[in-house]
Amino acid sequence: MIIASFFSDLGSFFSSLGDVHLTPLLLGAVLFVAYLSMRALAFRNILQDAYPGTPVPFKQIWGAYLAAYGFNNVIPARGGDVLKVYLVKTSIPGSTYPTIGAALLVEAIFDLCAGALAVTVALIAGVFPKPPSWVSLNSVDLSFVAEDGKRSLFLVTALAVLVLVVFSLVALRVRTFWAKVRQGFAVLRDRRRYLKRVWAMQGIGWLIRGTAFFFLLKAFSMPASVENVLFVLSANAVAAIFPFTPGGAGVVQALLVELLKGTATTAAIAAYGVGQQAVIALLSLAVGFVALVFVFNIRSFREVIERGRADREASRAAERAEKEGRAARDISGEEDTATVGPNGPGIVGDHERRAGGPAPNATDDWLDDVAASGPVGSVSRATPPAARPPATAAVDDWLAEEVAPDRAREERREARAKWRRRQRR
Repeated sequence: MIIASFFSDLGSFFSSLGDVHLTPLLLGAVLFVAYLSMRALAFRNILQDAYPGTPVPFKQIWGAYLAAYGFNNVIPARGGDVLKVYLVKTSIPGSTYPTIGAALLVEAIFDLCAGALAVTVALIAGVFPKPPSWVSLNSVDLSFVAEDGKRSLFLVTALAVLVLVVFSLVALRVRTFWAKVRQGFAVLRDRRRYLKRVWAMQGIGWLIRGTAFFFLLKAFSMPASVENVLFVLSANAVAAIFPFTPGGAGVVQALLVELLKGTATTAAIAAYGVGQQAVIALLSLAVGFVALVFVFNIRSFREVIERGRADREASRAAERAEKEGRAARDISGEEDTATVGPNGPGIVGDHERRAGGPAPNATDDWLDDVAASGPVGSVSRATPPAARPPATAAVDDWLAEEVAPDRAREERREARAKWRRRQRR
């Protein structure tokens, strides 16, 4: 039934192509690109506050935003957002995926509020269908949700638990994960700055989007009014919540038939729903592909995947090199001999002693050539090893017992701590 209804709407669209007005159609298309540009500017401002010391180029963010929007209209489950996150990361030096993901959540705050307002207006007008009646609508997404409330609740709960589990695993694996996530919410710490640089830009974008829908209604000979524009915005807001189909296709058309009922024939409304979806999908896909080619020098989606894999491998290699460098510095610091000071005597690595490495320094001579001439507590920590009185033989025996050959660095640090505690007694 749903498939038959879709092809019926598609047939109505093709049959009404001759009645489409070209001028308002072009105006609506241009305004929709302007709307996406304003959203890209707001997203760029969010990222700039997350990385205040790093330049965030608007051209690259604009290209990534439009390319992602275009692919979202042909790939289900908002797959284009993965492309956007990758392109943004490659455009900002030193950026991370958790921070960019958090910036996407900041961007969604306005969408949630504006979409809720549009749906509320439709509900007050009494034209927005109640969720239980979604079963009768010709939309797979809405019918699946409304058919069984318990199943929908289970899916939402399972998704929330899955997200929490993934976040917990990542947080345990990477210590700085949550710090990077908080970095993406940096713009929210200054309310006035957020309202001026993000909320206002998105608000202007929504006004431009509403104007674009006004001209698209005119292009398909539909009654163009502020009320109908709000109905169209509410339909698109609900479609964004169920991104199982590319661009919310099916959801928008099913809701528009109910929302615009009485303003035109069902065939005309169906033709408008399919036509609007087709215009936006083709336009955003074309502009997005142009952005990929001229901004990022990418000519195929396969090339994006290959670049993403190469970038991921390079990041992993850099992380491994950094860890190995830190480990090498720690080992060399532990194996270097140190003079006696506030932290007690230094310890030469046992493998160096066996391999004939560097000779022991003054501290080792002082410990090796011990003589029973005074208690440990009488040794002054401020006195250099060569000028100090020799320690008792018990110190040498204690160190020999605590610091055995081939012990780990942790055991050596513990031995030093024990030596210092005994010296304080």
